[in-house]
Amino acid sequence: MNFLTIPHLLVILVVVLVLFGGQRLPELGKGMGAFIKNLKKGMSDHDEIDVAPKAPKAPEAAPGAAKEEKAAK
Repeated sequence: MNFLTIPHLLVILVVVLVLFGGQRLPELGKGMGAFIKNLKKGMSDHDEIDVAPKAPKAPEAAPGAAKEEKAAK
């Protein structure tokens, strides 16, 4: 008992054609293809998200501060 036989698929295709029109079908297909591609890419990436806070960097001296120190000597 296959629920999606050829006649069922043809009826679905006709309904989609009536609802969206022939001009929008390529856009819908392209969008669905991009969605599936991104979904597969996201499923295959097993990178874990690093939630640990990053250590603060040491404050850098202002560029003009080195010139002032040399001038004071």
